[in-house]
Amino acid sequence: MLYLAVWLAIAACSAPPVPLDDILIERTFVPESCGRAVKVGDFVRYHYIGTFPDGKKFDSSYDRGSTYNVFVGKKQLIAGMDKALVGMCVNERSLVKIPPQLAYGKGGYGDIIPPDSILHFDVLMLDVWSADDGVQSNTYLAPPTCTRKVEVSDYVRYHYNGTLLDGTLFDSSHTRLRTYDTYVGIGWLIAGMDQGLLGMCVGERRIITMPPSLGYGENGDGSDIPGQASLVFDVVLLDLHNPRDSIAVTNQQVPESCPRKTATGDFVRYHYNGSLLDGTFFDSSYSRNHTYDTYVGKGYVIAGMDEGLIGVCMGERRTITIPPHLAYGEEGTGSKIPGSAVLVFDIYIVDFHNPSDTTVMTVTHKPETCEKMTKNGDFVKYHYNASLMDGSHIDSTYNYGKTYNIVLGANQVVPGMEEGLKDMCVGEKRHLVIPPHLGYGERGVTDEVPGSAVLVFDVELIDVEEGLPEGYMFIWNDDVSPDLFTEMDVDLNQQVEPSEFTDYIMRQVTEGRGRLAPGFDPYRIIDNMFSNQDRNGDGKITESEFKLKADETTHDEL
Repeated sequence: MLYLAVWLAIAACSAPPVPLDDILIERTFVPESCGRAVKVGDFVRYHYIGTFPDGKKFDSSYDRGSTYNVFVGKKQLIAGMDKALVGMCVNERSLVKIPPQLAYGKGGYGDIIPPDSILHFDVLMLDVWSADDGVQSNTYLAPPTCTRKVEVSDYVRYHYNGTLLDGTLFDSSHTRLRTYDTYVGIGWLIAGMDQGLLGMCVGERRIITMPPSLGYGENGDGSDIPGQASLVFDVVLLDLHNPRDSIAVTNQQVPESCPRKTATGDFVRYHYNGSLLDGTFFDSSYSRNHTYDTYVGKGYVIAGMDEGLIGVCMGERRTITIPPHLAYGEEGTGSKIPGSAVLVFDIYIVDFHNPSDTTVMTVTHKPETCEKMTKNGDFVKYHYNASLMDGSHIDSTYNYGKTYNIVLGANQVVPGMEEGLKDMCVGEKRHLVIPPHLGYGERGVTDEVPGSAVLVFDVELIDVEEGLPEGYMFIWNDDVSPDLFTEMDVDLNQQVEPSEFTDYIMRQVTEGRGRLAPGFDPYRIIDNMFSNQDRNGDGKITESEFKLKADETTHDEL
């Protein structure tokens, strides 16, 4: 650059300027690709800065805030510019030097351009099109599968970036975070887009280029799109349906055994991944670690899901594709599901039941001898493995190395388990399937059993301690002493204190003369017995208050 500057200085001082015989073009920027070069007869839009050789500016399209729009080669420009523009590409930038004879010649141009002036133009080509141009579609990403293509009257949802031919962005659905939704081929769009969308697949990306005659014409849109502008839309098709569509069930994976299928009125627990037709995720029961629980065929879910959940096996997987008129319609749900969206649900049926179901009991092992069978009031000890219908583990007594112990009929376990443990022999094993209304109900057990879950128990009865007769919490094994009150009244003050009562009953149990109901806290039983004898509630029992169970029918004590 230094050498060039010195040379220019010497040349200026020592020699007159060399006259130009023809235009000189210096390409200062050439785009990597040139899809189209300007030809004679093309219409172009370009910016320029016009200067004299000394750098003085005489004109600029930038100053006017508008491109220069003109047909090339039709004598609408000075001859040098008409010649210089031919062969230029969009976004190409050139410095053009035009001699006077190809510019304004000896006459100049008013007070702006003196006679015999050499003119310099810094030109940036922005747009080129021909009157013969139509819509050009270029697919640059095709989905691996395409089961359906856009046809006339289909309703589509797509994202786009709209640019001028030089890449200037004028609009984008992405920036609005909302797809453009419309019918195709019925005149709701500019003609070029109506044509360019036909034949697209969901997930396809294509560049749609259109001349202004199929875009916004001579006047533009009055805002961001200038008149006579070619338009380029980078489109990705996200959704496609027709108002005549119904649901589609695909990708079914049915278990080998399916003794029962869902029917109207059943209560179903299922997992799902919900996405839009282009694969955009909007919801998942897995992410909440909780199934979706609902009655089917009753209108509790969207119509398409109600239909898709009928006739499904437990453990089945299927994909349900639901058009918007059977889903959330034109309004969608707000931020997650846009209006007029086709929905795709990949579902897995965890379990289902009907409110009329009862506990299903299957004996898997029966001992050869059975001396006695369990009944209400018995204190039973058993092992169990608990799981959900899909095999998900809940709990196991084997993990703790000890049995689970309850009193049958005392509401210490869920009703289904109460039923499943009755009339059982020591050593017997059973497989129990318990519907939720006989299990843990709609609420379940926090972090252990989901709400409305069908439960599966494999139980083994280990031991049974016979319970007391119904209504008794304490019985005598021997004859009752005729001097009970005196024996209890250790300090002989004609009243029995709580401590005296407790010590006496516990001594009878220890020595085998009496027996408390098994499976309960003995001290709570004794406290209850004392309260029942203490008729006036003064904290002590007098002889007049004291009665045996056989003497009355309203108390559960002695």
